[in-house]
This record gives sequence, structure tokens and C-alpha cells, in this order.
Amino acid sequence: MRHVIALDVGGTGMKAALVGADGALLYEARRATGRERGPDAVVEDILGFAAELHAHGRERYGTGAVAAGVAVPGIVDPDRGLAVYAANLGWRDVPLRALLAERLGGLPVALGHDVRTGGLAEGRVGAGRGADRFLFVPLGTGIAGAIGIGGAIEAGAHGYAGEIGHIVVRPGGPACGCGRHGCLETLASASAVSRAWASASGDPEADAADCAEAVASGDERAVRVWQDAVDALADGLVTALTLLDPRTLIIGGGLAEAGETLFTPLRAAVEERVTFQKLPAIVPAALGDTAGCLGAGLLAWDLLASSEVSA
Repeated sequence: MRHVIALDVGGTGMKAALVGADGALLYEARRATGRERGPDAVVEDILGFAAELHAHGRERYGTGAVAAGVAVPGIVDPDRGLAVYAANLGWRDVPLRALLAERLGGLPVALGHDVRTGGLAEGRVGAGRGADRFLFVPLGTGIAGAIGIGGAIEAGAHGYAGEIGHIVVRPGGPACGCGRHGCLETLASASAVSRAWASASGDPEADAADCAEAVASGDERAVRVWQDAVDALADGLVTALTLLDPRTLIIGGGLAEAGETLFTPLRAAVEERVTFQKLPAIVPAALGDTAGCLGAGLLAWDLLASSEVSA
């Protein structure tokens, strides 16, 4: 059975899979990233993990993988195959594509940004299937975005397209790591809601999931915290849809796990804010934390298809 190797590298964990030509996950494995051991050790673990999957595929299917794809966080240069910068992994200008190709015996390797690869999977085989234009927005530690156009993800001229977490929605608001104040992710990410609810509840251990539970139970303090986040999120999303006019808006990440506790007020808040814009379908992501791995597999199949066409 023809298959590719897919790797999704996160700040704390790595997910890997063998992915069939139809996008099916044939085999999955996970392990800790181990960033506390330093960037060189992380790179070596990635290479070793990929080699293990290559061996597993050869043993199970009688033939090795035909390509590999890897998704990494931070700044990525897919054309040159470089993991340019990742603050939480401590690396700069890692030639990951070349290193993987060497470890895997010369296999073609595709490198992508984690959110954009997750968006690719959601668009093709997940919640955006069939949509010619979509925006994928995961609400996690921060807020990012992937712009889907005609089955592909738009990276932008410099690889920064989709960074809607840094739209300023509350000028003069909380300081953001990007250097500005009032960015969307400082107010509506899962970590922002966790901080606000910990303060409002007086429980330093409280997080966004606890806030969602308190909202569902009618706690007025939680409702205020939640609505503030929803309002900020709606402001940012309306800016994005004004610029991009997506047919489908896919919301994922930890905050989306609250289900209709998030989606019911969010749909209402977005609808209140649109004027001439067309309201997109606002739907939850369908693939969960497998999206990045599936997307890496799709990148590998795309690379293979393009190389076969050019040959």
C-alpha cells in the first residue's frame, strides 16, 4: 500500500502517522518533544521518529513510504526547507527538509507551518470539505489562521498570511508578545480566557474549560468573562471576513471544545456586526489534534504529485 510519513511537531508533543493516498491514517504514534533537552536533541528526535515510521511502513506493507511531510511551529520557509525560528523549540534556520531527506534515504520531503497544514487538512477532508474559500482559526495558547483558496493554503508573500491573532481589536489593551497592545489573541485565546477567569474567580488554577463550565451553570462572573472574549473574537473575525470573504469559517483549538457554549454567542455576535458582508457558515473544526498530522501527509502527497507531473 502506497503511503507517506507525516509528522506534526509541537512545543510539548510530536504526532506522527503513515497516511494513505486517500488521506486515511494508517498508523499513528505520539511522543514528547523533549524541548528541555535543547534544540539539537529535538531535531534528532524528529529524525529518529521519522526513521522509525519508515521502518514500520516497510515491515507492515512490504514497501517504504514514498514521501514525507512535516509541520512545525514558528516561522517556516517551505521553499528552502528551513524551520527559520521557533521560540518554544529554541531553533533558528534548521534545514529540516534536507536533514529528513538524508535520514530517510533521499525521500522527497515537504515542510509546512503547523497551523497552515492543519488548515489544509480541515479544508480538504474536515469541516471545510467542499468550500472553495475558507478561514481556519484555532483558538489555543494564541490565535492563528489559515486562509484556504481553491484547495490550497495561502502563505502570503513572506509566509505570514493569516496571522489574525495580531489584529488589534482593543487599542491600548493588554500587551502582546508581538510588541503591540490589544491584539485579538491577548483577549480571546484559550490562554487569555484562562487568565481572565483565574482573576475573576480568585482561583489561580482555573482555566478556560472551567470558565466554560461556569458559563453553562449560569455563573454571572463567568458569563461576563466569556462574553468579553466572544465580543473581541467577533470583532477580529468580522475584520477578517471583510478582507477575505470566506464561504466557511472553521473554529478549532481548545476554546472550541466548549461547543455551543462558544458557537451560539459567537454566531450571534458576528451576525450583529456584519453590514454589507456575507455571513459565512461558522462551524467547529472536525479533525481535532490530528489535523496537523493529516495536513503534513497531504503536503507530502501534493509534493509527490507535483514532482510526478514535472517528470
